[in-house]
Amino acid sequence: MRILLSYPTEIGVFDLGQCTQKKYHPIFNDTSLGSFDTMQDAVDALVQNKTDQVINPETREVVDTSTLGILEDYTQWDSNY
Repeated sequence: MRILLSYPTEIGVFDLGQCTQKKYHPIFNDTSLGSFDTMQDAVDALVQNKTDQVINPETREVVDTSTLGILEDYTQWDSNY
């Protein structure tokens, strides 16, 4: 998996990666949260809380990713990779 972009939140950094099959994956704590055809689909899923379950590493509670302030415009994510 190649990491393309990152976005910091209050619970940690979310990454956007691309696998060898050219699918895009939102990633949290080294875990893929799903597989999507486009980068925008992957980001939209995070923004709308439509990914696999995210667990807060500190509280161990399920997190609603739509409350984390993740930007829908992935061009504003960090691309230092």
